[in-house]
Amino acid sequence: MNSLEHNINEVKAAEAFSKQSKLFDQIYGADEIILYKRQRVREHVSKHLQPHSAMLELNCGTGEDALYFAQQGHYVHATDISNEMLSKLMIKTQDIECSKRISLEQCSFTELHTLKNKGPFDHIFSNFGGLNCTGEIKEVLKSFSSLLKPNGCVTLVIISKFCLWETLLLFKGKFKTAFRRFFSSKGRKANVEGTQFKCWYYSAAYIKKQLKDDFEVTDIEGLCTLVPPSYIENFAKKYPRLFLFLKRKENKWAHKWPWKYIGDYYIISLKKR
Repeated sequence: MNSLEHNINEVKAAEAFSKQSKLFDQIYGADEIILYKRQRVREHVSKHLQPHSAMLELNCGTGEDALYFAQQGHYVHATDISNEMLSKLMIKTQDIECSKRISLEQCSFTELHTLKNKGPFDHIFSNFGGLNCTGEIKEVLKSFSSLLKPNGCVTLVIISKFCLWETLLLFKGKFKTAFRRFFSSKGRKANVEGTQFKCWYYSAAYIKKQLKDDFEVTDIEGLCTLVPPSYIENFAKKYPRLFLFLKRKENKWAHKWPWKYIGDYYIISLKKR
C-alpha cells in the first residue's frame, strides 16, 4: 500500500469509528463475551503494571479501559484517531474522581512522533485489534521504544492470523470466511457502519520479529480460542452452561501451546531491554 492509499484507509477508518462511537457502548457494553474479553485483557495488563504507572493507550475508543485503569490509580494518556470517540470519553470523565488521571489527545498510532505528550511512559497498551487497522504496523512498532521508560512494557491485543473458530466454518461451506486471514497480505475489507476500510492480520511471530532488537517477550496468551468470537451473536445467552465450561477451559489453557496462537486474538506483552 502506497502512502496515498494508506492515508485514505486511515481517513476511512476514522470515519467508520466516528459513526460507531454513537452506538459503541450500547452495542458492546452488556455483551457477555465482550465483557469476558475485557476482563481477560485487564487481568493480563495488570500483571505488568507497577502502582501509579503512566500509560499510553492507543485506539482508546470510548475509553472503557482508560477509565478502568485510572480507577486503579494509574495515569492514562488516551489517544484515538476518531475525535468522536474521544468526545465520548471526555463526557465520561466529567465529575468523576479519577478524571485528573486521564488525559486525551487525538492522534493516529501511525503518527505517534507527532504526540504532544511523549511521556516517557511505563506502559503502552492497545486493545481489541486496533493495530490491525493499519498496513504500516512495522512503523508503528518502531516508535514504541522512544516513548517508553527503561524496562517499560507494551501490551498489544492483536487479531490473529489463524482463528480456530473461523477455520471450523470450512465444514459449513463458508470457505471465504474460513480462510480470509491466511491470504490477507494486501489487507481485507472491513465494513463498520457502512464505511469500508482495510484491515490486516499479524502473527505473534511477526510482532516479536519487529520488536526483537529492543524488547523481549514476557507473556503471550490466546483470547477467544475456545470461547467463540463475540460476533457469534447471543452465544452466551443461548448456551450459558457451555459458555461457562468453555471459559473455564480457556482460562486454564490460554498460555499453553497451541491455544495461545489459535484464538480470535492473542495478547502479547513485551518488556523494553
